Amino acid sequence: MTLPSVRLARQLLCPAAVSVLLSVAAPWAVAHDYPTAARVEYVQACMRDHPGSYYEMLNKCSCVLDHLAATVTYDDFVSMSTATNANSIGGERGNTIRDSESLQKQIREFRKLQSTAREGCFIPPTAAAR
Repeated sequence: MTLPSVRLARQLLCPAAVSVLLSVAAPWAVAHDYPTAARVEYVQACMRDHPGSYYEMLNKCSCVLDHLAATVTYDDFVSMSTATNANSIGGERGNTIRDSESLQKQIREFRKLQSTAREGCFIPPTAAAR
């Protein structure tokens, strides 16, 4: 090949290679679209609930959130985690959550997703979760 034909081949193949790589990476990028602040809050809460070596738990808790992000959309994550956190509210306000079967279903599903993700990331169950 002559020098101009090598340049032409590179010019044609390089954009094609980039588009193939982007199409392969695109589903992964979409699955991990949680805002950074939400990720930090979740990981900090996880680390607080599961004491241990800082870097070990940082990685394990990040792993849990990555599993959740690959499973549910951010909007579903917010709905499920809000219902789960609100389930412990006492009094009439808490009864609204506890009396709603659809919210209870979301709470059970979220707890199951979290449990599966924690298990996959080697976080032992806590006494409260058993």
